[in-house]
Amino acid sequence: MKKNLHPNYHTIKVEMTDGSQFETKSTWGSEGEVLKLEIDPKSHAAWTGGKQKILDKEVDNEIYNLPNFPSKDAPIGKDESDNLQIKTWGDPLIKENIKSHWEIGENLNLFDSVKSTKISKSRFITLIGNGARLERALINFMLDMHTKNGYLELMPPALVNSESLTGSGQLPKFSNESFKCSNDDLWLSPTAEVPLTAFHRNDIIDSKQLPLKYVAYSPCFRREAGSYGRDTKGLIRLHQFNKVELYWFCDPSKSIEAHKMITLDAENILKKLNLPYRLVDICTGDLGFSSSRTFDLEVWLPSSKCYREISSCSNCLDFQARRSSIRAKIDKKNTYLHTLNGSGLAIGRTMAAILENGQQTDGNVKIPDALVPYFGSNILKTS
Repeated sequence: MKKNLHPNYHTIKVEMTDGSQFETKSTWGSEGEVLKLEIDPKSHAAWTGGKQKILDKEVDNEIYNLPNFPSKDAPIGKDESDNLQIKTWGDPLIKENIKSHWEIGENLNLFDSVKSTKISKSRFITLIGNGARLERALINFMLDMHTKNGYLELMPPALVNSESLTGSGQLPKFSNESFKCSNDDLWLSPTAEVPLTAFHRNDIIDSKQLPLKYVAYSPCFRREAGSYGRDTKGLIRLHQFNKVELYWFCDPSKSIEAHKMITLDAENILKKLNLPYRLVDICTGDLGFSSSRTFDLEVWLPSSKCYREISSCSNCLDFQARRSSIRAKIDKKNTYLHTLNGSGLAIGRTMAAILENGQQTDGNVKIPDALVPYFGSNILKTS
């Protein structure tokens, strides 16, 4: 504690151990004793207010780093080896001399990854000719399928702010997995789930409009931190990829049923494209940060003789709605809504599955019947 020594009346500056300060005023006796001590209200209020803001921010940061609670119905387990297969659909292609999708792509001149490193860096791809045409066909096919099934199409910004990423659950915990614009509070969106959540941030939605069902095509950008050496070839793991996203806002009492429905909507795309897949119930140890329960759709890739994830359909309960303050007046009470999301589908991985499952002995690829009107041909040949 420091004081300015003047007869009888002094200002005392109190300095705390953390370096913060506030002032008091005191009256001193002839022997140096304190007769009266007054805390300056403005100085003290500013000090306590500043400390409270710091504490509030620290508490919020701790809370924002806590994941959602797993559903009691999710399988108990430590990692993906404990995930539970629910069903399979279609007949997986199993035969010798199967080419990988990147070999097919190179042979048919559908994409180029080598030249893309000159444009940007590794894990980027440039689609060429029929490759670009197939990508565009898949996007339009999926959007048409979902809008005919009651979804409203949105085309959101590709850049999102920190508040949007915090609301959906990507920040603060996963900041190292997204690309940030250094001069602005903007990030390249890792998934349309982020802007679709933020679309209704701080809203009170009319309950008569529920459920709100959105579909959005968007480019997605991810740093893929921690994936060094994995899936370095082809379309499976890229820094930039296209995706069609499904998103629901619904009454909390109906989200369990909604979870089944959004999963079926994603499944129907795979069925229409005649791509073999399996449905997996994700265990507690493998759940995403924001999800309470997740069903994964995994498509068959014959070159690797295994299923690979192509969609994760998640029920986030009110986790994202609380972080984003999204409510509806239900039974005369403002209630946090439940949010659900799922890929419908990831475009690059869908293309990879079509190339591998549709490959012919002459090196060309058969296009699924449902996609022919969009692609313009039933056979994919060299560009």
